[in-house]
Amino acid sequence: MKFGKRIKEQIQESLPEWRDKFLRYKELKNLISSPDPAEFIFIGLLNAEIDKFNAFFVEQEEDFIIHRKELQYRIQRLVEKCGDNDDETFREEIDDIRKDIVNFHGEMVLLVNYSNINYTGLAKILKKYDKRRGGALRSPFIQKVLHQPFFKTDLVSRLVREWETTIDAVFPASNAEAERGYERSAAVSSAAAGEGIFRNTVAALVTMREMRRGSSTYSAFSLPPVNLSDPDLVLGRCR
Repeated sequence: MKFGKRIKEQIQESLPEWRDKFLRYKELKNLISSPDPAEFIFIGLLNAEIDKFNAFFVEQEEDFIIHRKELQYRIQRLVEKCGDNDDETFREEIDDIRKDIVNFHGEMVLLVNYSNINYTGLAKILKKYDKRRGGALRSPFIQKVLHQPFFKTDLVSRLVREWETTIDAVFPASNAEAERGYERSAAVSSAAAGEGIFRNTVAALVTMREMRRGSSTYSAFSLPPVNLSDPDLVLGRCR
């Protein structure tokens, strides 16, 4: 699949409030196709895009840290109330927390994918520019990108793994009833998130796997292997 189509699909599959935060790939591609694209205009647009990525990514990370603390507090309260596990209110609270954890996990996976696809878009658009102009802009520019906040996903990836462990520890699917309960929560999570964080997360995981797998076009500008748990396992947990 051509990258232009892939990023368009990813924007459509993302959360509505995220859609204007992605790389303006088509606009940059059209600029390159103009008769004499001025380098300073092209670089200026790229820098503006990077600033946009950084601002959005850092804001999401900060929100995740706050949400993480809130969920930890709610889980602790749940553990303290486990003696009342026959109470209907207690069961509703379990369902609510489980749903929120699924959403939280999904949003973090979406942010890692956001970083991946925007980095890939920058690398591809720079390659097109160099090919058209016979220049060598891509290598030094990508070296700059590698140090940008939006590219550094270690914290978010660690949080993804942490909350997968939390799901397993707090809500173990040790029997058929528990498994069905988790599936219901995922369905509720999807419906509660408008267009569905669950569906968006699945689409993001598929894209990350495709972009990061080895191929004949693999180069120094390609993304490394996925820095999350095995996608099949993550998908299994989200089902």
